[in-house]
Amino acid sequence: MALRKLRSLLNLIVSNKDCLSVAEWLDERRVLRYARFLCGAYALAAILWIGLSPGLVDPRNRPIGTDFMSFWAAGKLARESNPADAYDYSRHFAVERQALRWHNDYDLMYFPWHYPPTFLLVASLLAIFPYGASLALWTAISITAYLMAVRSVLPYRRWLLVALAFPAAFVNLGHGQNGFVSVALLGGGLLLLECNAVVAGILFGLMSYKPQLGILLPLVLMVSGHWRAFLSAAATTIGLACVSFFSFGVATWRAFIASISLTRGLMLEQGAAGWEKLQSVFSAVRTLGGGIEVAYVVQAIVTFVVAIVAVWMWRKPVSVQSKGAVLTTASLLATPYVLDYDLILLVLPVAWLMASAMETGFLEWERIGLFVACFLPFISRPLGNFHIIITPVVLGFLLLLIVRRILFSVSSPARKSVRT
Repeated sequence: MALRKLRSLLNLIVSNKDCLSVAEWLDERRVLRYARFLCGAYALAAILWIGLSPGLVDPRNRPIGTDFMSFWAAGKLARESNPADAYDYSRHFAVERQALRWHNDYDLMYFPWHYPPTFLLVASLLAIFPYGASLALWTAISITAYLMAVRSVLPYRRWLLVALAFPAAFVNLGHGQNGFVSVALLGGGLLLLECNAVVAGILFGLMSYKPQLGILLPLVLMVSGHWRAFLSAAATTIGLACVSFFSFGVATWRAFIASISLTRGLMLEQGAAGWEKLQSVFSAVRTLGGGIEVAYVVQAIVTFVVAIVAVWMWRKPVSVQSKGAVLTTASLLATPYVLDYDLILLVLPVAWLMASAMETGFLEWERIGLFVACFLPFISRPLGNFHIIITPVVLGFLLLLIVRRILFSVSSPARKSVRT
């Protein structure tokens, strides 16, 4: 029965060429229905999971907030002992072991700390509170910042529902990750770039806590002549480094620098976190059996190509929202180290493309491209378990859609677009 239904669906898609290219079935009413369902499912899942997790320890013997445990434990070490110990796996793990009442102590999962000492400034503030209170505070602040950024990009009456329903938001909530902060900093910086370059640069500089996601940012700022923002970002980055240096000492920076090679070897090259979690071109090559050298070469080629595309678009007289959509998508393709929860950044190009299409009409393939990009964070890891990494393909397709919309403005909707 299931096979017959699947065969019928495939036959329908093949026989109707517009089913995917135009995708009129993805209208506003259906999208809002999906969004309501997802928000309800998220809320129900969260309530049930927390209810099944007494003492904030879930049935798998993992903490609620999983990755946030790394932040909190590192901050605890920074406040109560030598901050450099955050980069010592054994000492960092010892703090995690004492954080909660675990079901058992022999199969605990370790959540390592890989961030520069600049982010240790934030972690040390979070560690003022017990783990549960700290996680709640972190979630409330970061998701508020995220919603403010999305609201500025998507002038749509039901923006809140769409922002909360975005699948990557649920992934970040489950991990207690910092993706919401990344969206707020990058999105806020892009929105302020033309009206307040100094503040925009400050926001860009604050993103230095996760430098792999801003790999193309200095380049596009320079080629587009945004020197005030570039200098402000550089000053902010240097200033944060100095503050962390005087707060935590030279030993902490030495420990961080020494940990980089270990992080690169274990997490990136050997996939210690699991290849299904890594979503880069590099990880796709490694998942398919390619060697480390081959993976670096392929990643370098892709990085070079998307950097050229980003520079090309940023030198054009188009809106900063358009440039931001290109930059965000290209940055996710350019870095070899991107995990599934980092795909929350897709909310920026998706929101821009959606807002532009709702104003002037949808071009072919845009609806289905947006649909796949939205659900990518849900399917990327499960498919990765079967050695299928589709994220680079989806990101490449989304980048093509964005570039096409920029190059061919919808000046004649009746001829070039499909109305909502």
